[in-house]
Amino acid sequence: MRLSLLFPVLSPSLLVLSQSLSSYISTEQPIAKTNLLANIGAAGVKAPGAKPGIVVASPSTVNPNYYYFWLRDGSLVFKYIVDEYVSGRDTSLLSHINDFVAAQTILQGVDNPSGTAAAGTNLGEPKYYVNETAFLDSWGRPQRDGPALRITALTTYANSLLAANNKTFVTNSLWPIILKDANYVSSFWNQSNAYISYLQIQSSSFFTTAVQHRSLREAITLANAIGQTSQVSAWTTQANNILCFLQSYWNPSAGYITANTGGGRSGIDANTVLASIHTFDPNAGCDATTFQPCSDKALSNLKVYVDSFRSVYSLNSGVAESSAVSTGRYKEDVYQGGNPWYLTTLAVSEQLHLALKTWSTAGSLTITSTSLPFFQIFSSSVTAGTYSSTSSTYTTLTSAISTYADGFISIVQKYTPSNGGLAEQFDKSSGVPVSAVDLTWSYASALTAFNARAGLLSNSWGAKGLSVSGTCQSNAGPTVSVTFNVQATTSFGENIFITGSDPALSSWNPSSAIALSAANYPTWSVTVKLPASAGIQYKYIRKETDGSIVWESDPNMQITTPASGSVTENDTWR
Repeated sequence: MRLSLLFPVLSPSLLVLSQSLSSYISTEQPIAKTNLLANIGAAGVKAPGAKPGIVVASPSTVNPNYYYFWLRDGSLVFKYIVDEYVSGRDTSLLSHINDFVAAQTILQGVDNPSGTAAAGTNLGEPKYYVNETAFLDSWGRPQRDGPALRITALTTYANSLLAANNKTFVTNSLWPIILKDANYVSSFWNQSNAYISYLQIQSSSFFTTAVQHRSLREAITLANAIGQTSQVSAWTTQANNILCFLQSYWNPSAGYITANTGGGRSGIDANTVLASIHTFDPNAGCDATTFQPCSDKALSNLKVYVDSFRSVYSLNSGVAESSAVSTGRYKEDVYQGGNPWYLTTLAVSEQLHLALKTWSTAGSLTITSTSLPFFQIFSSSVTAGTYSSTSSTYTTLTSAISTYADGFISIVQKYTPSNGGLAEQFDKSSGVPVSAVDLTWSYASALTAFNARAGLLSNSWGAKGLSVSGTCQSNAGPTVSVTFNVQATTSFGENIFITGSDPALSSWNPSSAIALSAANYPTWSVTVKLPASAGIQYKYIRKETDGSIVWESDPNMQITTPASGSVTENDTWR
């Protein structure tokens, strides 16, 4: 089907051009919320056939067909819904949330091409049919951000229930879902052979790593709150390791976050901005370790990301550096012609408004050598330092940044049709909406961006005070990289894991054992940081399709790690 049949050519008179920004937001906000809910089964008017609690990515069924449930999209949408409910802004959403919980219980039990439910390897499946059955066609799988994002949505709900003394529902209904997801994240986070959600390339992803780190911290906090602590030690070890690994994406010489480690692209990518807003913690200030929105690294990265599109789209031609421009996923994008996206353009505004709110709360802002180029967009003579909210420099900068942030919403306003519908993209030359209609994620992004502008913030997840000092180590002292290779023949759906005597090898706990990659099958591999000059015992285990665990035969394997450097162990399954 031609795109013109999906999106009639819009004259400027049909675009939302005449309203002020505040008027646009007050008009668009209820439209976006109504259209978001219309895409959720079973009552959603644009989601026929979808089961209760299933988010249809878009009603579009041709060019492209998005009539599926994506775990990533659905979890982000329900994070918005849960935030609205727990804040008291809309308590009518409770039935939707409970439908989502029931749907996720079902989906976690669906065997699919990513693996089996019994072995827990099915959780990396990115999308399902809207009737809650497995999508069996070819796709980039597994994708490892979905379980983490589901944890975040459900722990936010769980925490509100605990505050209302409803521990029973949390323990019986929410915890089983969260437990499975957290074990999956803990076991598979360091597998770089996963696909990045929208890139369809195998790589490590900054967004995935960031949300995995957040999700484990949230699962740990909830586990302690309800007395389900058997996995807390293993999860804490892996959360610390993930936070350490997160730092490796930072490119100090170029001043941006390298969003992914594969695919032959620059790595300048919207996923870094999305990561910053989806791991925002209102209590963490401008912490750079977790790349909070106002951190020097996140702001430097934002400038590089936005500037990368200034010469890519005709819509951005001649726009001054101090003014907003439309942005897309990454400058090399060619999907559907390679256009700006509504949700990525909105994400820039959201990050900036979250930064402004954080500075306001702190009563000051700090400029470092890393963030200086960003701030010099708004004041060419500004220098590094800390500026109190009572200073003229603070007032000048925050006023200009606020205007700049609003500019990204104004771009979305300009290319919003008169009916308020938000597609996936808008044409890079004409601004006409293109690709999937009524993208649910676009609506969620508009709603969270509007909330950030209004100062309506989500709850803390525990980012404050986290440090990478020592977190790359499985024990105190220096570490070395140990690559474990094992020759093992398996049947479809079976996977090889390693566990052992060190916490980095899950301390002999098979439920949180470390997954090996089958990228070079029949050789399975994983690289782990272990204490230097240490004797460590280990064994490989095979997780069967029915969830049972097969240990290799005795005796335990043993390695004495070197004092420094790295080492490779080549083994054969016994």
